[in-house]
Amino acid sequence: MVTSIGPLADDLPFPRRAFLTDDRRAILRFAAEGAECGGGAALVTLVEVRGGAARAVGAQMAVHGDGSFCGFVSGGCTEAAVAAEAIAAIRRGADRYLRLGEGSPFFDIVLPCGGGITLSIHVLRQSKPLRQVLNALAERKRISLTYAPAQQSLTVSEGYHHTDWKEGDFIRSYRPDTRLLLYGTSIELETTARVAAVSGFEVESYDSQRTLRPDLPSIDEDTAVALLYHDVERELPALRSALSANPFYIGALGSQRTHLRRCSILRDLGYSKEETDRIRAPIGLFGKARDANSLALSVLAEVSAVRGGMS
Repeated sequence: MVTSIGPLADDLPFPRRAFLTDDRRAILRFAAEGAECGGGAALVTLVEVRGGAARAVGAQMAVHGDGSFCGFVSGGCTEAAVAAEAIAAIRRGADRYLRLGEGSPFFDIVLPCGGGITLSIHVLRQSKPLRQVLNALAERKRISLTYAPAQQSLTVSEGYHHTDWKEGDFIRSYRPDTRLLLYGTSIELETTARVAAVSGFEVESYDSQRTLRPDLPSIDEDTAVALLYHDVERELPALRSALSANPFYIGALGSQRTHLRRCSILRDLGYSKEETDRIRAPIGLFGKARDANSLALSVLAEVSAVRGGMS
């Protein structure tokens, strides 16, 4: 695999952004469509960061042979240059690496963060692996893509693995969208549901008349549960359902005194300290929230922080 092609041919299409997105499903779908349309496509993946970088390892772009592209592997300052390299790779039909920033031969491309990145540009021979990932995510299954540079190939494996290099291959793992189950009443529930929806969460809201049964498939390891009641007794059915499942987050509204009372009630019902310690209360990442909007931001920030800290 070569590092770069050097000067680009004059007859190559000019790179142009098809649409703005960093949604991994949209990027994979765009890449698959390019591979299926006959014009060629490449999947670009950030596989190394040296120093600082705007995106995490595993960030991706999709590039069509006609010059259109989507996704981000940096802060937006290098994507057109990356797309140009990907277009040339598609034309040649061979994968390559591209180094930018620190340690790169491209002295005219400087990353604002001052670090450096390495990208793998994989020319897609088929769309099947990408479609398998998309189908798995639609079914809320964790899944991984393994890129083998020596074979210039992609393979799919079930389950979630750490996104990184392993034995010469690069593993890029995908988790389903964060599902947020909200329980509560009045304005706190409505506001948090609205802010969560526009923030990209998969949201399900339940008022006091709807409780979640443990046998429903809504709670999985990529689900967060937030209880926004002002009454411990009213939250108990939903709280017990959450404790019987395996969400990555359980948060409950109320003061520290309220939480002590909550834990006391749960202990009387037979729950252990280990089980009650799963509950984050008072809910939220920052301080006391005195209005619905600040509460919504605080809850979503905490859910995102817990999600982001997962390996």
